Amino acid sequence: MSDTFSPPAARAPLPLWLAAPAAAGAGVLMALAFPSTAIWPLIFVALPLLLSALRGRRVGGALLVGLAYGLLFFGLQVSFTARYLGPVPWIALTVVEGVLTAVALIPITLAYRWLPRVWPRSRAVALPFVVAGLWTLHELFLGNWPYGGFPWARLGMSQAEGPFAPVASWIGVSGLTFLMVALVALTIELARMRGRRRPALLIAPVMTLVVLAVTPLFPTAPSGEMRIAAVQGNGSTGYFDEREPYGVITAQTAATRTIGDAPVDLLVWPEGGVDYDPFQDEATARRLTRLVSRFDAPLLANTATERGDDIFNTSFLWTQDGEAGQLHDKRHPVPFGEYVPDRDFYYALAPELIGLIGREYTPGSNPPLVRVDGVGVGLAICFDVIYDEVIREGVMHGAEVLVFQTNNADFRGTDENLQQLAFARMRAIETGRSVVNVSTVGTSQIIRPDGSTVAGLDADEAGALLEDVELRSGLTAGVVLGPWIQLGMLVAAALLVAAGVLSRRRR
Repeated sequence: MSDTFSPPAARAPLPLWLAAPAAAGAGVLMALAFPSTAIWPLIFVALPLLLSALRGRRVGGALLVGLAYGLLFFGLQVSFTARYLGPVPWIALTVVEGVLTAVALIPITLAYRWLPRVWPRSRAVALPFVVAGLWTLHELFLGNWPYGGFPWARLGMSQAEGPFAPVASWIGVSGLTFLMVALVALTIELARMRGRRRPALLIAPVMTLVVLAVTPLFPTAPSGEMRIAAVQGNGSTGYFDEREPYGVITAQTAATRTIGDAPVDLLVWPEGGVDYDPFQDEATARRLTRLVSRFDAPLLANTATERGDDIFNTSFLWTQDGEAGQLHDKRHPVPFGEYVPDRDFYYALAPELIGLIGREYTPGSNPPLVRVDGVGVGLAICFDVIYDEVIREGVMHGAEVLVFQTNNADFRGTDENLQQLAFARMRAIETGRSVVNVSTVGTSQIIRPDGSTVAGLDADEAGALLEDVELRSGLTAGVVLGPWIQLGMLVAAALLVAAGVLSRRRR
């Protein structure tokens, strides 16, 4: 059946020649909703543009529209990847994510075409919620595939400074994304159906807005304080920085000494804050032991470690005994940054770039948690902060505070550090935990459980943050229900596809 003779629910509100530019504009606006610009209300302009552009399309048209959106959005969102290696990694990541986005948005177009035919009364409420569920599934798809996925740009994460963030503490980041898209999709349907004729149709969008706007933070229980010093050494930690032997640990030590004689419960250094493996290099081990003895406090540090034939990105708790009995290895090494999947294939395509990546980091399997005097400290190393299961595992194992160690030196002068900092804020809200986000070169912050900032250090600034950080216990509903909500969306999507296929066959 052609679009001309399709029922009204399936007609495209925009011709294809206008839909593709509208989707491209939506991609630009969506990127501006995320840090560093962080104009979060633009999401509610970008989403209607994109959904209107997708509506009524056949698969080919939906693919074109989704590609226009995905390429512009990710091209702007991940432009920081071109900082040192030039345009090739940036273009490659943009194209991969853009194409996957285009493919993953096709089910939304099919839902707009099929569901009103299968269930004519679905347009008012059911169809918008199906669209919201399919959007959330597209984010989960990008966040898990390929090579572990790249869950960098989820709509819920845009609310770090927005009013809807507390909802994540009840239903997780994916649940927050779902409600935001549902609000937009419901409003679109209300406008299309001229809802003023049927005032009852106002109930669903109004109730969704009320839930988003007035939901308080899920309560967690205060369980004490820990005096934490987060140290940003601003050393030469970039991949292509010129380094002197022990230059990084020297910079970190100098910044740590600015604390003076103040009492400390835990020293925290960022990812890559130690040049050499202290389990292999005695000089590094001695330096660390002298430091923790000087402050009479353990040090949570990070470096590359070797065990057998494997190399890990490892965070470790160093004590006055000159030992690190507690380790956590990064769960998701970065593809084409910390290892090369299918190296022979990609080396044949870009030997000079692939040849720069000499190490092959192994994914860790140990829990993202260390204990300091009985207090659980949940961990996430750099980009692991964007993976739900890492954060959830730490909290489920008893973390009362979260520490995120990162090294942003390869992205100096870009907004990558601010994007990552927004994710840290959302994790504080989602889990009901204080967060210590510490970087080698910035931006470092200590964040309250409500997402507000206690103290911070700007990029390219050496120094130390010393604060009495609030500890919290108890699990938020967002932590407990988050994975079940995602599973429910997967099951619902499968049932929807099956119902659509059966209906088409019957017709």
